[in-house]
Amino acid sequence: MLIVTITALDIYTGRDVQLGPLLVIAPALTASLAGPRLTALAGVLAVAAQVFIAVFLGELTTTNRMAQITALTVLSALVFFMRFVRERRDRALSRARSVAATAQRVLLRPPPRRIGPLQVAWLYMSAEDEAEIGGDLFAFARAAHAATRVVIGDVRGHGLAAIGEASLVLGAFREGAHRHATLPGLVAALEDSVSRNLEDVTDTEHDAGEHFITCLVLEISDVLSAAEMINCGHCPPLLVRDQRVTVLHARQPLPPLGVCERPIEDDRIDPFTFKGGDMLVLYTDGVIEARSPSRAFYPLAERVASFPTSSPDALLRHIHRDLLAHIGGPPADDAALLVIERTPSHRPHLTPHPIGHHRHHLSGSPPPPGR
Repeated sequence: MLIVTITALDIYTGRDVQLGPLLVIAPALTASLAGPRLTALAGVLAVAAQVFIAVFLGELTTTNRMAQITALTVLSALVFFMRFVRERRDRALSRARSVAATAQRVLLRPPPRRIGPLQVAWLYMSAEDEAEIGGDLFAFARAAHAATRVVIGDVRGHGLAAIGEASLVLGAFREGAHRHATLPGLVAALEDSVSRNLEDVTDTEHDAGEHFITCLVLEISDVLSAAEMINCGHCPPLLVRDQRVTVLHARQPLPPLGVCERPIEDDRIDPFTFKGGDMLVLYTDGVIEARSPSRAFYPLAERVASFPTSSPDALLRHIHRDLLAHIGGPPADDAALLVIERTPSHRPHLTPHPIGHHRHHLSGSPPPPGR
């Protein structure tokens, strides 16, 4: 329609006003809206229209009209070439994104919604575009005895550069959770793996500073209303019981992984009661250090105390919406949240929970609109 309109106006105005050069708009617009084939077609039609105008006005052999036709042909060819190059680049980028997304989903396996007596909801927000995982990590595993083990951690740094260190901790946890009978033994195995392999996975080229991983490791019994934790420099969890929130500070927290080696016999377990109907809120510092436009930190414990706790999914949705409203934009750091509820009764089973394809992953609800 654009080509026909410009052609008709150029013929109507005659030799005094020449609108033919405007025909280059057609292939230029097509390149932004369609693929190389339609771009080439628009270029051919534009050149044909310019030739038709010259023939109709009897100016085909004039220097001016020949220059216009030549210029339009060259510009249309350049537009087609640029669109062709962009098409190939987009395909390569799409393949790379697909591979990266698959790799990230394999690394950060979505936890089951139910594991033993526990009901689980989770949220992950990455600070880097196109990334589904960054420097925050979490995982669940069944112990050799009737218990569930959980790890949540935070690599110093964020985004894709921290994935190597996160994968190191996740791999060591998944392997050690089934092999070590005690929680101190598991934490010692994590420290040993990080101390031996951290330099191999660290991005020292772009970040030559000290590298370490804070983490919180928990063991929750299936048959007893009891749980225990070891805190390695991580944010203390929140225990929600009857709408009251208790911050579970470690009596003697250990240093982050990778800072110093600790012996296996270093027993610094913090036990606590975890009854039916109780909820645990585990999080990384990207949540509590999220700032509002006025630079105020996000008061997680206060907000959790004000939200209804009918289920882990419902509580997590409230936190998610409130956190995004507090930030007022995309997160500046990776952030992870786990909400774990001990159900009053259970049957031992695992229910897989699918992972989304959006930067914000929230179990039990559709991903939020936007990015």
